[in-house]
Amino acid sequence: MMVDTVSDFLTRIRNAARAKHKKVDVSASKIRVGIAEIFKKNGFIRNYKLFRDGEKGVLRIYLRYTGKEQSVIHGLQRVSRPSRRVYVNSTQIPKVLGGLGVAVLSTSQGVISDEIARQNKVGGEVICSIW
Repeated sequence: MMVDTVSDFLTRIRNAARAKHKKVDVSASKIRVGIAEIFKKNGFIRNYKLFRDGEKGVLRIYLRYTGKEQSVIHGLQRVSRPSRRVYVNSTQIPKVLGGLGVAVLSTSQGVISDEIARQNKVGGEVICSIW
C-alpha cells in the first residue's frame, strides 16, 4: 500500500526524464490528471492520455525534450507532504525561480497553477513545484 501517491507520481516523472524515456505510465487519479494538465499547459510535458482499464485506469505521460535530447524538466519537488501540509493564502503563494517555474496548488476551485490562483485570489495547499 502506498501512502503518498503524489510523491510517487512526481518521482516516476523525474526518473523517466533523467533516463530520457519518451513516456511514463502511472496509475490514474483526479489529482494526478490535474497536475498533468498543468504540466502540459505550461510546456513541461508534450501530452498525456488517460486509458481506462477497470476501476482506476492508467495515465500515460509523454515527456518533452529540447533539440539536444535534454529534458525540459530541470527540477520537480514535492512541497506539501502527508506528514507536513503547507497551506498558503493568495498573498503568500510562492514564485518558483522568480516566475520561471510553476507551483501547483490544490484549492477549492480544484488543482490549479500559482498564476491562476493569484488571478482568482484564492489560496490552498501547495502540492509541488516544477522548473
